[in-house]
Amino acid sequence: MTLRRVVVTGIGALTPIGNTASEYWDGLKNGVSGAAPITRFDAEKFRTKFACEVKNFNAEDHFDRKEARKMDPFTQYALVVADEAIKDSKLDLEAIDLDKAGVIWGSGIGGLKTFQEEVRSYALNDNTPRFNPFFIPKMIADISAGYISIKYNFRGPNFVTVSACASALVALIDAMNYIRLGHMDVAISGGSEAAVTEAGMGGFNSMKALSERNDSPETASRPFDKDRDGFVLGEGAGALILEEYEHAKARGAKIYAEIIGGGMSADAHHITAPHPDGLGATNVMRNALNDANIKPEEVDYINVHGTSTPLGDKSETTAIKNIFGEHAYKLNISSTKSMTGHLLGAAGAIEAVGCVLAMNHGLVPPTINHFTDDEELDNKLNLTFNKAQEREINVALSNTFGFGGHNTSIIFKKI
Repeated sequence: MTLRRVVVTGIGALTPIGNTASEYWDGLKNGVSGAAPITRFDAEKFRTKFACEVKNFNAEDHFDRKEARKMDPFTQYALVVADEAIKDSKLDLEAIDLDKAGVIWGSGIGGLKTFQEEVRSYALNDNTPRFNPFFIPKMIADISAGYISIKYNFRGPNFVTVSACASALVALIDAMNYIRLGHMDVAISGGSEAAVTEAGMGGFNSMKALSERNDSPETASRPFDKDRDGFVLGEGAGALILEEYEHAKARGAKIYAEIIGGGMSADAHHITAPHPDGLGATNVMRNALNDANIKPEEVDYINVHGTSTPLGDKSETTAIKNIFGEHAYKLNISSTKSMTGHLLGAAGAIEAVGCVLAMNHGLVPPTINHFTDDEELDNKLNLTFNKAQEREINVALSNTFGFGGHNTSIIFKKI
């Protein structure tokens, strides 16, 4: 069968370096760090006292107080970016078939703040069960997609993917395939996360996954640097409006890019550590290239998973060389997590938005905070250190990898 083409016609972003897609792009191109001391709670007793928080966000600027109290921050973030993306797409909701408009969202954790608050309240009240009636609807990860569909009356496929840090890209790939196969004409897809809480920070600290560079938070996320010591926890959301190409063209939509392929794989190795030879990462990029029906030499830019962990960064660069061979040295490669921190299940969404904007502006965002080459990595690779680089980007690939060995890659093409 002939698969339908899928394009991006709207974007939205709420990130630690900008509260709209345009502000986010300004932060990316200028190499701005979103890391700073935590303001959400007193982190004095935590080993890591900083994170990449969303800044200057007031829920009551977007929702009335009663409505806001019914939603965990990860759902609030989802609704805000979905609204930006819908407005950006200029979709006429009265002119489209709402039965073929869906919402496929991603979140690795969901309502962690809500869960923490309710359990704490239970424990502090002599274990008397006085739970908020909105506890469960606020906490469950799928509620974000539910709220979005209710707001826009989208009656097509509606669900949330949970694949740890790969969640949002799984959602985008699923949305792409539902449109390809004719089950939807339009989708709101992306991801949101709000895990900068005591439980989130404490849990990742106990795993020794986070950077502990408390003396210099803004330089703590340093992918591929010899002295990297873990990732920086981030929060926020990203949304993309995906649309069948002819549907978009018929209404005269602005088209940012085409999604031409996606891949998934499993490391089948370890619950948190990547395969040391980059096997899963190698397979997922190969799967995405095969799905897109393009050669490795056609890719110009890779937005890597690049979390700033010792094992992860090494494994991913190994995988890139496995797939791209000599062409690996002609690529631009960068990790925007050096600026935004790691948004967990929402990472793939904001990084997809970043790829689309990089293509449209002909500018590769940098990997900031590079100070010292790591002799265990191939330093001939162009990792776009510290400063954005101008380049025509016709094809961009984005990777996200999650705990459990979940790997995803997606490929965008200029149209």
